[in-house]
Amino acid sequence: MESARKLPTLVDLDALPVGVKGEIIEGVLYTMTRPRSRHQRLASSITARVHGPFDNGRGGPGGWWILVEPGIELPNTSEIAPDLAGWRRERMPELPEDTSITVVPDWVCEILSPTNRRHELLVKKPYYARVGVSFLWLVDREARALSAHRLENGLWVELSSWGDETEARIPPFDAIAIDVRSFWV
Repeated sequence: MESARKLPTLVDLDALPVGVKGEIIEGVLYTMTRPRSRHQRLASSITARVHGPFDNGRGGPGGWWILVEPGIELPNTSEIAPDLAGWRRERMPELPEDTSITVVPDWVCEILSPTNRRHELLVKKPYYARVGVSFLWLVDREARALSAHRLENGLWVELSSWGDETEARIPPFDAIAIDVRSFWV
């Protein structure tokens, strides 16, 4: 009799060596190197443009929680940590204090790099569609391009792409103009 395969758990993530990041997606443990400085700087730049107006309501409508690399536990034995994620406060009125987030994000932003591009496009992008993330930004730092996607009937529809615009209105944060060109500095 064949024994059942042991599914990875948070214990497996915690046991990863220093400098290695892991995610469990639909029962499979994926590992990669931790993001390097250029990746982190780009994530910080995007956070700076979105967090103030949408999380804090400074210069924008507010109404969101915006988090960097949050630990999210979703259905199908998954523990994911997108580069950035956001939840409309009407769907998640409070952030959990001592537990993982179990609500599917309304928006996810993933930064593509040579070491993670394949994983982001072939594993995470379809997974986000399956669990019902409404908006996905894919940011390609090598191409200096951001593409925004909206989930429609379980499929990603590309809304548009931006590169050097200083006044881009990018869903779901199109209430204010975002300086995309500043991401690449």
